[in-house]
Amino acid sequence: MNLLPKSSKEFGSVDYWEKFFQQRGKKAFEWYGTYLELCGVLHKYIKPREKVLVIGCGNSELSEQLYDVGYQDIVNIDISEVVIKQMKERNASRRPQLSFLKMDMTQMEFPDASFQVVLDKGTLDAVLTDEEEKTLQQVDRMLAEVGRVLQVGGRYLCISLAQAHVLKKAVGHFSREGWMVRVHQVANSQDQLLDSEPRFSLPVFAFIMTKFRPVPGSALQIFELCAQEQGKPVRLESAERLAEAVRERQQYAWLCSQLYRKAGLGSVSLDLCNGDTGEPRYTLHVVDSPTVKASRDSHFAIFIIPQGRETEWLFGMEEGRKQLAASAGFRRLITVALHRGQQYEGMDSIQAELSARVMELAPAGMPAQQQVPFLSVGGDIGVRTVQHQDCSPLSGDYVIEDVQGDDRRYFRRLIFLSNRNVVQSEARLLKDVSHRAQKKRKKDRKKQRPTDTPEDLPAAPGQSIDKSYLCCEHHKAMIAGLALLRNPELLLESPLALLVVGLGGGSLPLFVHDHFPKSCIDAVEIDPSMLQVATQWFGFSQSNRMKVHIADGLDYITSLAGEEGVFILNLVCRDLGLKDSVLAGLKAVFPLLYVRRIEGEVNEILFCQPHPERKVATPELLEMAQTLEQTLRKPGKGWDDTYVLSDMLKTVKIV
Repeated sequence: MNLLPKSSKEFGSVDYWEKFFQQRGKKAFEWYGTYLELCGVLHKYIKPREKVLVIGCGNSELSEQLYDVGYQDIVNIDISEVVIKQMKERNASRRPQLSFLKMDMTQMEFPDASFQVVLDKGTLDAVLTDEEEKTLQQVDRMLAEVGRVLQVGGRYLCISLAQAHVLKKAVGHFSREGWMVRVHQVANSQDQLLDSEPRFSLPVFAFIMTKFRPVPGSALQIFELCAQEQGKPVRLESAERLAEAVRERQQYAWLCSQLYRKAGLGSVSLDLCNGDTGEPRYTLHVVDSPTVKASRDSHFAIFIIPQGRETEWLFGMEEGRKQLAASAGFRRLITVALHRGQQYEGMDSIQAELSARVMELAPAGMPAQQQVPFLSVGGDIGVRTVQHQDCSPLSGDYVIEDVQGDDRRYFRRLIFLSNRNVVQSEARLLKDVSHRAQKKRKKDRKKQRPTDTPEDLPAAPGQSIDKSYLCCEHHKAMIAGLALLRNPELLLESPLALLVVGLGGGSLPLFVHDHFPKSCIDAVEIDPSMLQVATQWFGFSQSNRMKVHIADGLDYITSLAGEEGVFILNLVCRDLGLKDSVLAGLKAVFPLLYVRRIEGEVNEILFCQPHPERKVATPELLEMAQTLEQTLRKPGKGWDDTYVLSDMLKTVKIV
């Protein structure tokens, strides 16, 4: 039996609804959910003793079920004489006080201020099918009548899919009247997906419009969003922002429905925001591994990335996450990154907070009531301590933070918040600072203090930096590339002029300064704020052998152009076409070009020389790097045993 209208305009036709209910018979038709799915929000905004008007009641069981749990002052109206007759017959003996009247909601016969609640379950959506003038006039009459029959302090509670034009009309009308506007998400997309017959890929919302007494000359408008049934409402600044927030939740619900129905949608990521502030709290990546053999326990898992480790290749890059998912052995793995500036009590509290939400991203076929495992590295959420945050006129917002590495040592990082998953500069803290931090961390665990507060570590000055340690693999490769200058054993005794473009935290020039006593280093940095950061937080200081110039790096290089030496470039480029173009440009100037790829990273180190006749074969280059390394390992040089310069150059190839 086909009950659908020929066009959406028929939803506003009396004849259509008469025919609909005649053909449908007495079987209830529930728009947008049953009483059990909606009762949470209904009980929140309707009190049992209040007088309720249900407009466009149809043959829904909603009024009957409200009546049965104690809401007995309910009047129902509908334009269909057929359905009103059906409902009267159905309830005459069991619910004698439940009233059903044939009435046009655009011309209601009730006196002003007759009701404390007007309940609308899908009626506004059915009437507002388009934005033609005739339709909008009909809706204006309907909403005006709703306002007329409500008492001051009364509520229009409209269950809707919140399509853009419906939300715009409802919010615009009542906000202009000076009413408080709240939109409450009431139906979870996963609830609908788990139904035997899913109804919608969009979530269901309730508009709660509260009638205020008119205040002459007042322009106050109140817009609120409540994202969950028990959630705290968030105040929004405008109707436009409210519409945007609703649209975000609709897109999320659509994404959940797609993830449920099929796997392998490609790279899928989303932010879950703090309900009070609206700021991102978790970043989720959905990783499907269709090659994993299905079993009861291999469907779905959640992986919590320890704080500070989200920048690592395994967690921060798509290929790394795929490798992680495959090794974990789950068909779908959700990786969860924790945001700086948010407070987390521990793994248990994160699991409790995320359990319901991440289930919305579960794949089809997962057994009911199955426990979803939460995984991590070492079962801990890691440590991140924000030491300093500021804004540079050139580089934008940045943060200095201390994080705990996988070896329990602490590292200081400079992060530009415009690219928050990329470490701009990094340095290792001295062992005594790490040791004190670990002791303090254990003490704080007993107190269940948040893990992301400036008090977790002392505000460590630059002297707490381990200047002998290079954190970045590309810095180690650059140091190894100095072997191309020939006679590496003489580098410590011969003058070495080095220009570093881009200071950052200053780790690289500091290392060269301390390990090559005859070196003279010029660092050029366009942002004066970075010099302050390097000095205050990374132990950098200028000397008679090391100077910083605040200037444009390209202009500075042009003024110093020469024909000797080696140009070492850290190339970070994901665009293959652009990378080929850069390599071609370099080859035009430097006929001799070596490339060293940093494993697990996008970085490639280019060693460029102007004289092709000085080509060095890989074995000879490795021997030169070993000689340089042995020289640096001499007593008193502070050389870290983890550096093997020859390893840095093993994969070098000549372009």
